[in-house]
Amino acid sequence: MSGTNLRAPAVLGVDIGSTNSKVVAVDMRGGVVSRCSRPTPRGTSDLSVSAEGLLEILEEMVIEACGAHYGIQAIAIAGIGEDGVLVDANMKPLVPALAWFDPRRNAIFDKIEPFLAPNVEMGVATDPSRALAGWVWAKEQPNTESAQLWLALTDFAASRWAETPFMSDTLAARTGAWDVNAGAWDISRVDLCLGSATFLPPVRKTGEVIGELRSRRLAEAGVVLPGAVVVAGGHDHPIGGWGVSQMHLGAVLDSMGTAEVVVAQASSPVSGNADLDIAQGIRGNVRTLLTVQELNRNVDWASQDAEVKRALRMIFSGKLKPDSYVHSDCFVPGSRGGSSPFFSLDSPLCAVSKASAVAGALSRAGNNAVNRVAQYMPTAAAIYCAGGWARSPGWINLKQLLSDKELRVIAEPEVTAVGAALLAAAAIDCQLDAGAALSGDEKLSHSSRSPFKTALSR
Repeated sequence: MSGTNLRAPAVLGVDIGSTNSKVVAVDMRGGVVSRCSRPTPRGTSDLSVSAEGLLEILEEMVIEACGAHYGIQAIAIAGIGEDGVLVDANMKPLVPALAWFDPRRNAIFDKIEPFLAPNVEMGVATDPSRALAGWVWAKEQPNTESAQLWLALTDFAASRWAETPFMSDTLAARTGAWDVNAGAWDISRVDLCLGSATFLPPVRKTGEVIGELRSRRLAEAGVVLPGAVVVAGGHDHPIGGWGVSQMHLGAVLDSMGTAEVVVAQASSPVSGNADLDIAQGIRGNVRTLLTVQELNRNVDWASQDAEVKRALRMIFSGKLKPDSYVHSDCFVPGSRGGSSPFFSLDSPLCAVSKASAVAGALSRAGNNAVNRVAQYMPTAAAIYCAGGWARSPGWINLKQLLSDKELRVIAEPEVTAVGAALLAAAAIDCQLDAGAALSGDEKLSHSSRSPFKTALSR
């Protein structure tokens, strides 16, 4: 059964996350046939990622996902939006990938911010997390004289597999130097932070075939079918949202993990909205709309009080009904920009009331984010919830209580990876049933732990 001619064809989707990376295999009937996960490899002394180490782990998971019965027909990678590496002429990394949340970015950004030409069409806020700061840091590292290109971490493995360097357009939109409306680089920003646009590979559309899959390790494992291709993936949340839109046209995805990310594919142009991140649309859509709300960070802060922590755990699990403080505004969540959460001076002393206020505030913030995205979508757009928090009955019930929209929960635990697999299938003109792929066979799930459980257990 090791020969590729005996293997059934499958499309594979990869999700490179900040904490864990996942691979799913989907057969030609649209069913998820395997899932696997590994921690995203980060350094022991800092938060950076070895691109070579990540590539090795991804290939290990791809082989595991294929098992003895399936072979790759097409593969796409979704993942982290801002991290990347400088590579030489052979696409060998010369530096680690500086994490988008690494605090070293703040000082770098403070130095370059006064010199950044204003551009309202970047589509994202210009802040330390953008690739701009990563470019400056990478160029300052020793032994980078042979650098030829900067590759996004999410595109690195795909570039190596196809032997063709590229950057997906949904990742270009995360750099802080890509003009979404013009579909071109802001050269002044690129020159300031990277030195020259010659360090940037060609930008390719998310969902476009990049080339033949030429991984030696995967070929030797017998999992590469004849004619197998690498498909441009890109930013994780847009790809997950696109996958859900294949199940329900015009759907809004509310993905709730470490953060709450609301995303949708719009059929008409949207610009100039400071409350939304805007990127190129995927496969015929005009724009990707996205907004991020803090979740785990706020729960961690409130959970410093052991009694509040216990009450939050019970509210989220559905074992405790929140009290009337669920409607109060005495808890102010920390924002995406890094501001600290706090309780107002008139906040209650009761732990259950404090926990109710936290749960209510976070739920309303997420629902408001859904409304900001949904206003650009068709009337009564379907709202789908996914991620670890979506498997928490008390949390979902609370969100539904405080929302004027019907919320639907997706059973599939790896929505982004499945979205990448569906993207790979579409690129080779294989139209799979997205509803079947996202139905979520729990027998294949390696873990049902919710992110809030992880946060509350610290």
